Amino acid sequence: MSLLSINNLHLHYATNSEPLKAVNGVSLELQEGEALGIVGESGSGKTSLSLALIRLLPKNIARLSGEIFIGTKNSFDMEESEFRRTIRWKILSMVFQGSMNSLNPVIKVGRQIEEPIELDKSFDKSAINERVSTLLNMVNLPQEVRNRYPHELSGGMKQRIMIAMALVMNPKLIILDEPTSALDVSIQAQMMNIFKDLKWENGTSFIFITHDIGLASDLSDKIAVMYAGKIVESGNAEDVLHNPQHPYTQKLLNSVPDLHSETEPKFIEGEPPNMTTPPSGCSFHPRCEFATEKCINEDPVKFEMGKGHKVFCWLMDGKS
Repeated sequence: MSLLSINNLHLHYATNSEPLKAVNGVSLELQEGEALGIVGESGSGKTSLSLALIRLLPKNIARLSGEIFIGTKNSFDMEESEFRRTIRWKILSMVFQGSMNSLNPVIKVGRQIEEPIELDKSFDKSAINERVSTLLNMVNLPQEVRNRYPHELSGGMKQRIMIAMALVMNPKLIILDEPTSALDVSIQAQMMNIFKDLKWENGTSFIFITHDIGLASDLSDKIAVMYAGKIVESGNAEDVLHNPQHPYTQKLLNSVPDLHSETEPKFIEGEPPNMTTPPSGCSFHPRCEFATEKCINEDPVKFEMGKGHKVFCWLMDGKS
């Protein structure tokens, strides 16, 4: 069953000059129990996409259009109060980028986990206490942590508290926005194991936003590659990782170190475009060694390269 369906989503921010076109016509679908990795460089629109999904946007919105279906409901047709009451944190929750610095420094972390549950009148005090204990076990934290303040915890422990807070209402879908970017490698591996356990044991769905395509492959069933506010390639993780078609996807994979190869990783030349004045045609053409006149002048269309494997690139014309 489709848990999330995004259709032609546009999100632009007002600036002092031209609007900043953060998300431009994104369409994606996620089934229950699946994990979708969204990868791309900083500034590609990944975080803006996630904020649109959970409807926590700044006030300087110049354009917000398209459809976001959560189950059978289009969230854009819902009043904010209804979305907050029925969707946010109950069906859809989020672990924000740098979220471990978002804890209130003067409130014990156990109390911070409890607060959302108290709004649900079906929980009495003993049920709330049991729920917090269960969440701490799920994220591999000792029970005494609930009586500590954030400054008494390590970065990895604070991040696990934020994951517990995202799980508090047992949502079907959790958005992870660079959840391991500030952690060392060993703690990063622990976080990934927690996410995989939640996926396999609870059937939790994930949207995993990261710039690290290698890390995304550890959790994701599907991968969508985002560049300049658009999805340029998407499909099953195996297809995208082992048979990448878009030049940008290929360059992302070539930038990942391989312990079993003597080939050195290569950086992607050039810079992401200024999204107030994006390039004509394919946004990647200024950095693409294969760009043609058609790439410069015309927006690429979708090419189907196999079951569910979609590529937006004129080089695929005749291959699909």
